Amino acid sequence: MTFLFPLQHIGPMRYWSGTNQERAADMHENSNFALEQLHDLLKADRFAPDGKLPTERTLSEMFGVSRRAVRRALEVLEAEGSIWRRQGSGTYTGRKPDGWDEQVETIVAGTNFMEVMEVRLRIEPQLAQLAAMRAKGEEAAAMRRFADKTFEGEDSDARELWDGALHRQIAQSAGNQFFLSLFEVVNRVRQDEAWRAIRQRARLAENTRQRSYSEHLAIIEAIEARDPARAGEAMRCHLLRLQESIIRQTSMDHLEMNDIDESIGSMPARLL
Repeated sequence: MTFLFPLQHIGPMRYWSGTNQERAADMHENSNFALEQLHDLLKADRFAPDGKLPTERTLSEMFGVSRRAVRRALEVLEAEGSIWRRQGSGTYTGRKPDGWDEQVETIVAGTNFMEVMEVRLRIEPQLAQLAAMRAKGEEAAAMRRFADKTFEGEDSDARELWDGALHRQIAQSAGNQFFLSLFEVVNRVRQDEAWRAIRQRARLAENTRQRSYSEHLAIIEAIEARDPARAGEAMRCHLLRLQESIIRQTSMDHLEMNDIDESIGSMPARLL
């Protein structure tokens, strides 16, 4: 018996003609259908803040197709430049940062907090300026959403995640692929445990949550107002305040270590 019925998926309503067995077999291996659904997902921007896609298994279950169909569709998207893959990490939206990915770990291992902040102070104000000239309305709305998520985060991990998403959205909205590639290298340092720990200690010591939120809003408002100079200056002030907090925290850590060394040095030898 042949009939028509709707397929309930992410995309628009569609109908299929055929027997149950024919429909099931065709849909299970329908790479074109999987590709269309992935295109719909990309347009809707329904991904994690870092742009990571669900696993092949999850996508297969979402679309009701085989993992092979999903894999083929992902290969097409990668060839189009709509997604890129990081070995051992997953699949991400956008274009792969050309020429950098293989060297990032070496770069991260050979740098320190102050070097990272010096680079951020040179790059991110410029990105904010470009974003003020080029950001679309929905991109600015996403910035506000990420700033709210950062402020509302229940723990340091959540706040760090959404803070990174906000700064990445600003970088993407600048519309300069080379700048974005440089930003991605710097942003990788944010994922380092030592970096996350020092930022968390600085936040707790100085209670900067409300101040950071106000600074984020100042950046976003300047971008929305199409004011490049104000956006760049707001970003620079935000990063300078962060740099000062990190300097104070690392200085305190250094003093504490010196105190420990002096205490050990003054202990009787029989106790060592």
